[in-house]
Amino acid sequence: MEKVGFIFDLDGVIVDTAKYHYLAWRKLANELGFEFTHEQNELFKGVSRKRCLEILLDIGGIEATQAQFDTWMVEKNVDYLAYIEKMDASEILPDVLRVLEYLKNKNVPIALGSASKNAKPILEKVGLLHYFDSIVDGNNVMKAKPDPEVFLIAADNLGVGPQSCVVFEDAVAGIQAANAAGMVSIGIGDSDILNEAKHNFKDFTEMDNQFLELLLNKNK
Repeated sequence: MEKVGFIFDLDGVIVDTAKYHYLAWRKLANELGFEFTHEQNELFKGVSRKRCLEILLDIGGIEATQAQFDTWMVEKNVDYLAYIEKMDASEILPDVLRVLEYLKNKNVPIALGSASKNAKPILEKVGLLHYFDSIVDGNNVMKAKPDPEVFLIAADNLGVGPQSCVVFEDAVAGIQAANAAGMVSIGIGDSDILNEAKHNFKDFTEMDNQFLELLLNKNK
């Protein structure tokens, strides 16, 4: 019987750094002379920084040279890092700690699978880094979600087959990536949007330990 591995996305699942991404993108948009709304920000969920900037420039109808593009990529990240520098444990989303604690106490292998290139410093800031046996983020992958690469690398690092992995995601692209990898996908957020997930929860407060136990026994 193969053990079960658990893989968590970061933004919107463990912590809500999406608001800081939004503020940094909005600041850049304003500097470039246009508004960037919360509704437009939905297009950025689970998407790489490079693709986000392409979408942003498209929204603003702005042409950019490669040099300008690269400069704006860096500028946005500097602003974002200034926001996350102030993060602490209060930023952890409800009941995430209970779930991680429950899994850790049962010696379950846990990985992070995130598009963020700042995953490790964020986990350090909020005091959760020690829960993770593997961190796979934007620094380790070539292909963005919905490609399953990030989750397949995470499973490999945990020494667990993809079919024995459970993925927690808040973005459609992430759910599609988990499904493409042959993993059990669990949507955290709006079930109407994340309707391709095998299971859905508004947040971890809706997920009791009994459900976690069912997931742990899925290979029995």
